[in-house]
Amino acid sequence: MLENNKIIITGAASGIGREIVMQCLQEGASVIACDIDEVLLKELRNSTTQELYTYVVDVSQHDEVERFFCEIQKQHPNINSLVNNAGIYLATDIASYEPNQIDRVIDINVKGSIYFSKYFGAHLLKQKTNGVIVNMSSVSGMEGSSDAIYGASKAAILGLTKSCAMNFAPYIRVNAVAPTMVDTAMMATIPQWRKEEYWNHHLIPHPVTPEDVAETVIFLLSKKAKHYTGATFDLNNGGYLR
Repeated sequence: MLENNKIIITGAASGIGREIVMQCLQEGASVIACDIDEVLLKELRNSTTQELYTYVVDVSQHDEVERFFCEIQKQHPNINSLVNNAGIYLATDIASYEPNQIDRVIDINVKGSIYFSKYFGAHLLKQKTNGVIVNMSSVSGMEGSSDAIYGASKAAILGLTKSCAMNFAPYIRVNAVAPTMVDTAMMATIPQWRKEEYWNHHLIPHPVTPEDVAETVIFLLSKKAKHYTGATFDLNNGGYLR
């Protein structure tokens, strides 16, 4: 379904990002996987013989992102898709947050997506090439979070998605995915009372998995989603109807 796609994926070495990488490869895409963890990137690289390129990039550092895109434009000028997946969750209440922790969450979760969208968008608009951006938000960005800084960062992604859909039209479609809790390492840090609140709201009793999230991303990257832009796809088992 994704033949001829060359996709940049951030936060690609573990969790949801890794699953997105593997499903994109299975669907025939070429993937450029970015992560700050060099060891996990090497493990990812060694796990497949398909067309996968890995780059160590700290998405929160503008200079690193700029250098990455300078290199990518030379080596992979035919990039046409971007998945902004990199993010962190500190499971901290707002009264306990230190300024450097606030900066870290905003820098990775918000600025990282801004930097990648900026350079990816500029590259495609210059060539007047069609493309796709998928941003990873969260139910926390729509309904609030016990970690207020994380919730604020994921709400910002929804605004970024709509604004980029406007700014990059008609060449680049931009959509967001907002999953509920997903069974990854991050889930272990969510307070038990908050997990139970989410579960009690679900209309569908089956947990959302990384595979489920990746399947939604694959759809949005594909031509089957050609009429969607500026939209948010809730993956929350009907937990928050509006």
